[in-house]
Amino acid sequence: MHWLPRAVSYLIGSIVTWLAWTLMRDCRAAVADNLRAVFPDETERQLQRRALATFRAYAFDCVDFLRAIEASDEDASALFEHSVESHALFERLLAGGRGIIVVTGHCGNWEMGSLLMKRTVDAHLTIIAMAEANPDVNRIRTRIRARLGAETLEVRQSLDTALQIRRRLDENQMIAMLMDRHLGRDRVAVTLLGRHAWFLRTPALLSYLGGAPLLPCFINRAAPGRFSVHLGRPIHVSRDRPRDEAIQQATQEFADQLGERLRKHPDHWYHFYRYWDAQRDSYAGLE
Repeated sequence: MHWLPRAVSYLIGSIVTWLAWTLMRDCRAAVADNLRAVFPDETERQLQRRALATFRAYAFDCVDFLRAIEASDEDASALFEHSVESHALFERLLAGGRGIIVVTGHCGNWEMGSLLMKRTVDAHLTIIAMAEANPDVNRIRTRIRARLGAETLEVRQSLDTALQIRRRLDENQMIAMLMDRHLGRDRVAVTLLGRHAWFLRTPALLSYLGGAPLLPCFINRAAPGRFSVHLGRPIHVSRDRPRDEAIQQATQEFADQLGERLRKHPDHWYHFYRYWDAQRDSYAGLE
């Protein structure tokens, strides 16, 4: 797609988006239902129009990511709006010698983080993720991450996954994890946008055990081919209180920071299923 003018790529994305929004009624309704937590007073029609904006934002994010894969180092660096303070924060946290657990949610273009770390921050990154349901999609995504300099470590694929993660943190590397979806019973209760939700427990547990700070990071599309990088407030999991209490407090702190970003960028919230239904104990879709 990089050989097409950006405007043409966006036009194609807009057409595909409109078709998807028109034909995928259940998905459209799911996105609208998710957004009701941000806009409780809006009508169903208004929320479904917001769902169209979410579909379009996701399509444009995909366009920009695919174009960025072929970008030179100079062009890749120009994609991001970030500050000297961001570099200083990474350096300060790495100076602690315990690694960094970069945490984010399905908000914005999280895959661009691979490009950011490789060509801007110049740091090794391992992405901890579940394998995609489609093996071909999984293979392509892993290959693209490797091309950008990020390693992928799939959970539930090896008995020593936890040991591999600990080794990378002990070597003062960075790992990245999405926290706003739980995996089975690997979860902790939080409040997100005023509603009950389950978030992934592992990141805060790793922080508690090894001392690596949690660093919220969000990458949002600011303009065509431009992304703003927002580093949140580092979260240090307390060792002065019971483990489960400390883990819940740290995870809630991340949920609060994610909620702040979702209110600023509601059309960048990319859950294309009924997210709030997935917070019920009876929901098996994410097991």
